[in-house]
Amino acid sequence: MLIPILVFDVALVAWSLHLMEKAFEHKEFSLMLAGTLVALAAAAMLVVYFLMGHCMSYLLEVHR
Repeated sequence: MLIPILVFDVALVAWSLHLMEKAFEHKEFSLMLAGTLVALAAAAMLVVYFLMGHCMSYLLEVHR
């Protein structure tokens, strides 16, 4: 399950870099903000995935 999430995260980071590049070319703050928010969403998704992975492994160990 980790591989599809990592692929999706890489796609999000690539999209955010594309948005930031366009923002720099056109001098638009809104595209820069959108790129930053997409990058933060990718990072948050990885953090939640790892937190839930540790939580689920802990819960499965307790019930054994």
